[in-house]
Amino acid sequence: MSFLNTIRGLGRSSKKNKKDVDTPASIYSHNNSSGSPIRRSQSPGKYSPNKYSPTKPRNTNQIQFANQSPTRRGRTQGNTQVQQNQSPRRQQVAQQSQASPSKLPLFLCEPFVKTALVKGSFKTIVQLPKYVDSNEWIALNIFESYNNLNQFYGIIADYVTPEAFPTMNAGPNTNYMWVDASGQAINLPASQYIDYVLTWISTKLNDQSIFPTKNGGAFPPNFLKDCKNILRQMLRIFAFIYHNQFDKIVHLSLEAHWNSFFAHFISFIKEFNLIDRKELEPLLPLIENFEQQGKII
Repeated sequence: MSFLNTIRGLGRSSKKNKKDVDTPASIYSHNNSSGSPIRRSQSPGKYSPNKYSPTKPRNTNQIQFANQSPTRRGRTQGNTQVQQNQSPRRQQVAQQSQASPSKLPLFLCEPFVKTALVKGSFKTIVQLPKYVDSNEWIALNIFESYNNLNQFYGIIADYVTPEAFPTMNAGPNTNYMWVDASGQAINLPASQYIDYVLTWISTKLNDQSIFPTKNGGAFPPNFLKDCKNILRQMLRIFAFIYHNQFDKIVHLSLEAHWNSFFAHFISFIKEFNLIDRKELEPLLPLIENFEQQGKII
């Protein structure tokens, strides 16, 4: 059944929350707002040409999915002034965090670890609404999470150069490898790895045989398996950004949006048991901290 014919106008968030996420400065937001129809009919990744300009993967012969062009590129205008616009307090905390590897990573330091858009948890937001098919609900959440993650990465993408990040890592103890068309695991620069992941997810979301949006479309038997694979790769991008680019998020005063987005994402995958616990290990201290704060239940 078409998603549009299944649910419309199912809002849960308060007016205060809606005001917070609808401001022009907001990047993270979700469409489950009061009075607004919920839909996923628009193709993901098709942003304004003024903000995003697609580029092709670097190696079209070696890597699986390389024949698909990435849908995420570019930064929002004005980000070249990051260093000049940051406050002395943010600059000092970032420098102290990077000074010694033995210290906590910046995303676990106060006040940033306690910064969020709103108080409370995302439990009621991610729960399955009454009369809504669970596959439709999971599809909607993945669709929105992908679009938000795509936008966030677009902000910091210019800093993720092959020279600075020759591997896709989430801290010193975690390195993600790409599996090529022959089934061999290989190391890729983080920028290339993320481009391939975002391209692959976009292809999946636009495939009517996996994520149907038309009348009469049915979800395939392996739908949940595809969803778990998509969410696992998205989590790896979260982990990379938290461990390597969180200072850029702080410099732009977006840590409240980013933390809220991540808490929402984790609440969703926990609600439907969509990711194995071992995949959470690079960000497990942060997740446990959010659980103690009541952001994640």
